[in-house]
Amino acid sequence: MPEEVTESPTELPDLNPVIHGKLRLALLSLLSSVEEAEFTWLRAKTNSTDGNLGAQLLKLEEAGYVAVEKKFVLRKPQTIYRMTEAGRQALTDYVQALKQLLGAAINA
Repeated sequence: MPEEVTESPTELPDLNPVIHGKLRLALLSLLSSVEEAEFTWLRAKTNSTDGNLGAQLLKLEEAGYVAVEKKFVLRKPQTIYRMTEAGRQALTDYVQALKQLLGAAINA
């Protein structure tokens, strides 16, 4: 028989819906560890399709979490992504909320 929990219920933390998507969380995690990343590198690391990756990066860009730079190198288009300070703060806040939500489960 499971033990009864005697703690008083606490309010659950809000998880940022922009970051909470699996691919968006992966993208921010990748971008947090590098200064900048090309679209093709992000695609390879996430094993994502061009369309899905582009859509998720656009959502992060619209939220102000990533900055994008488009240029040409040897006549080929190149798209570079960088995490913004707002993106770093949002990811930090998300991780803290997740830790709060999981509580003792992550220390078991």
